[in-house]
Amino acid sequence: MTDVLGIATTDVGEVPATKRSDWQSDQEVRWCPGCGDYSILTAVQLLLPELGVRRENTVFISGIGCAARFPYYMDTYGVHTIHGRSPAFATGLAMTRPDLDIWVVGGDGDMLSIGGNHLIHALRRNINLNIMLVNNQIYGLTKGQYSPTSEIGKITKSSPIGATARPFNPVSLALGAEASFVARTHDLDRRHMQEVFRRVFDHDGAALVEVYQNCNVFNDGAFGDITRKDVREDMLIDLRHGEPIRFGKEQQFGVSRRPGGVQIVEVADVGVDALLVHDETTADPSTAFSLSRLAEGPHTPTPIGVFRSCPRDEYGHMVSDQIAEVTDRRGKGDLAALLRSQPTWEV
Repeated sequence: MTDVLGIATTDVGEVPATKRSDWQSDQEVRWCPGCGDYSILTAVQLLLPELGVRRENTVFISGIGCAARFPYYMDTYGVHTIHGRSPAFATGLAMTRPDLDIWVVGGDGDMLSIGGNHLIHALRRNINLNIMLVNNQIYGLTKGQYSPTSEIGKITKSSPIGATARPFNPVSLALGAEASFVARTHDLDRRHMQEVFRRVFDHDGAALVEVYQNCNVFNDGAFGDITRKDVREDMLIDLRHGEPIRFGKEQQFGVSRRPGGVQIVEVADVGVDALLVHDETTADPSTAFSLSRLAEGPHTPTPIGVFRSCPRDEYGHMVSDQIAEVTDRRGKGDLAALLRSQPTWEV
């Protein structure tokens, strides 16, 4: 089938019901025992049947790294591309096949080092992609070098005296690129992951979710200070649209504004009315950016959930509309005339 612009589509009637096993490929899942990627994969495979989507309309695209094995384990279409280039491959597919559900999966090294340029422009353009940035703050596949998200002072094989480069904050980076949807979750809470992944899928445009993922071989416990079950309530700040930002076992802490940003306060000291009411739809990303900077690293209270969900024109739709408008006004173009137009010359 094709649409009005001649683009192939695969929508052919009612979507059949599926279960998790329908989305599992016949490939052996090969991550290190105890790797957080297992729980992320499970969360996705359990969620997709609930979304009412087709396997033949679903594509997983990855680069290089541990998380990049994802396409092998999904019984969908998939592309295992080259290091850092998955957003670029996905952009091309999204532009030519807007009917597809495209998931981009990569690690912090893959997407924020060699792939950083491709990632920020996919976000800037607002390409219709579901981007899962799996962050374990280390290069796992190449055996434990420091990555763009490793903290200052991190001792690794490539930083034996301690890393000196200031790390990226992936959520801050995405908000700086004015991504229309930015969120964060972690691998120890399947329900939260699925809630956030569902929001990613529902968003029209570039949606990025950072997933804190434990690499138990080369960076074990990197997020333990905030994700362990015994500390979670006091250390994870769950952002919920339209609600005052509160957290803690007794909801005793909150977030309020301060000059130039936001701060953590005790509710008893300031009162509930002084707390910031989270608005993920605000067009200005400055408050969401301030929230992303509350924690210098994953050792102090850290926001999770949806930071920003702001409707914005999706790039593929705009390009298709532009082509349709020009075609209606001028008719079909003449490729030969274009190739011979100025400036051209003969030799």
